[in-house]
Amino acid sequence: MAAGDNSGRPPCLNFSGPGPLGNTAAAVGAMATPASNMATTAASNASPAAAPTATPAAASVLVYREPVYNWQATKSTVKERFAFLFNNEVLSDVHFLVGKGMGVQRIPAHRFVLAVGSAVFDAMFNGGMATTSTEIELPDVEPAAFLALLKFLYSDEVQIGPETVMTTLYTAKKYAVPALEAHCVEFLKKNLRADNAFMLLTQARLFDEPQLASLCLENIDKNTGDALAAEGFTDIDLDTLVAVLERDTLGVREVRLFGAAVRWAEAEAHRQQLQPTPENKRKVLGKALTLIRFPLMTIEEFAAGPAQSNILTDREVVSLFLHFTVNPKPRVDFIDRPRCCLRGKECSITRFGQVESRWGYSGTSDRIRFSVNRRIFVVGFGLYGSIHGPTDYQVNIQIIHTDSNTVLGQNDTGFSCDGSANTFRVMFKEPVEILPNVNYTACATLKGPDSHYGTKGMRKVTHESSSTGTKTCFTFCYAAGNNNGTSVEDGQIPEVIFYT
Repeated sequence: MAAGDNSGRPPCLNFSGPGPLGNTAAAVGAMATPASNMATTAASNASPAAAPTATPAAASVLVYREPVYNWQATKSTVKERFAFLFNNEVLSDVHFLVGKGMGVQRIPAHRFVLAVGSAVFDAMFNGGMATTSTEIELPDVEPAAFLALLKFLYSDEVQIGPETVMTTLYTAKKYAVPALEAHCVEFLKKNLRADNAFMLLTQARLFDEPQLASLCLENIDKNTGDALAAEGFTDIDLDTLVAVLERDTLGVREVRLFGAAVRWAEAEAHRQQLQPTPENKRKVLGKALTLIRFPLMTIEEFAAGPAQSNILTDREVVSLFLHFTVNPKPRVDFIDRPRCCLRGKECSITRFGQVESRWGYSGTSDRIRFSVNRRIFVVGFGLYGSIHGPTDYQVNIQIIHTDSNTVLGQNDTGFSCDGSANTFRVMFKEPVEILPNVNYTACATLKGPDSHYGTKGMRKVTHESSSTGTKTCFTFCYAAGNNNGTSVEDGQIPEVIFYT
């Protein structure tokens, strides 16, 4: 660490401005003493004979010099004696010029105390390239955050607030003080809400705090609509936007995600000094646009919004309209996998032990009844494809509540197969909730050539989570009536894809 460290100040560190940061500060300001008040802390330890002396760099910062003689006698513990030396000229052997411009503050310190508390300071003062300067400039550090760091090193006291927590976190990381880092992260966790989740996620990614980032993402999953509506959403960077849009667990419809992405693009175009034209919005969105799952929208949602936005190309609009209206459906350049609004990993079970040829279709639905022992969400089926090589199928999939004959979920779609005996994913637009010990009927109506089919079927199939050991048990039963021959023993619908 050189004496004149001019590394760049991290962006977006001010909690006191407008938007969610300012709202957070207002909401939790009473929870901690702002570190900017710590410059006067030493005054509480001063004797009546103490005389204040203004620093040459900032007259508003007062540093008190105690009478040197016998001040130790009034401090009964080591902690009290070191705490007394915080921001005190007594015995100080180094000064830091902290901040930039008119905001620079000259802060006294003690090399020994700093070296004991920080490996970075130890290297600065005692390493092979140790500085001999008695004044060290820190232009990239906020004075209040530096005082919070020193307060912690001298006394183990944590003095952070909503206005200073991010700059203190930056300073604690810069000088390798993990205990103070942990206090900052814990403060942020306690004050995490939907209206500041995106802002804190950006900062967590900037400061490489994976645990805090994970908590922010979970909060966004649970409160996606509120988080998107927060003023600070449009201030996030593109990488953070992409990281969120990639998630399968967002609890909001795609049309709202598209609207939020357009709002962000308008703000980003302004930041880049671009006119907010449809072309420039598409440009600044980049990869993020491809992560909007347009195929999951209804045709009405798509027609009323994205199709008229001019952000999509004419070819994209036409292909998506064809996807909504014709079968077999053309391939589109957007993800059609549903967001599950659920945590955890996707799971699947296979109910057949062997694959054979051939299975025909004449407009009748393949059906199989099933029940489970615990609540799950079914997101799709795995289906067999053609025995004649690469082929496109038209298919309607459904899950029906057996006793009431109510359709709980369906999708009229299509899939392409490669002629192998593999299964091919066909997904619902929304997850279908499956309750324990209730009978449901899985249906698939295919239009296409003869396919493979499964044999050696199992009545009971259990999936065990590799991480938690939780067991999900499926029980399959014959579905009476027109079922195209599918049964427990053989037929179609070999796989159920679900989340727990």
